[in-house]
Amino acid sequence: QDLFNDMNYSEMAAQLEIGIPTLYDIVKELKKPGRDPRENAPKPHLRSDVLSMSDLEVDMELTGTVRNVIDFGAFVDIGVHQDGLVHISQITDRYIKHPSEAVSLGDVVTVKVLAVDLKRKRISLTMII
Repeated sequence: QDLFNDMNYSEMAAQLEIGIPTLYDIVKELKKPGRDPRENAPKPHLRSDVLSMSDLEVDMELTGTVRNVIDFGAFVDIGVHQDGLVHISQITDRYIKHPSEAVSLGDVVTVKVLAVDLKRKRISLTMII
């Protein structure tokens, strides 16, 4: 935070080619350590018989909450302490350039388990439309 107090905002805004109000907004957000917008997202509707990765089976249908949207897919919290990945090709039956065209952070979605890798702690999912 001392770095921000000593910063010349006019000079830094010019170097970054942004406006001073934008720089103030960025600095204000950076001063909020540990804030994660995903904490405010709705919680998934969890099944009582699925508590860990070892309870998952291929073709099992689950409800979960989108926790992160990235270039190659979306991570969905299905309640087993390890988010599953829905690859971009498994999100819809139509072509999309980015997963955000179909899902958003906090969306409650229905997914089907494609594969579970206990050793690598990976869960592959497909979206059910």
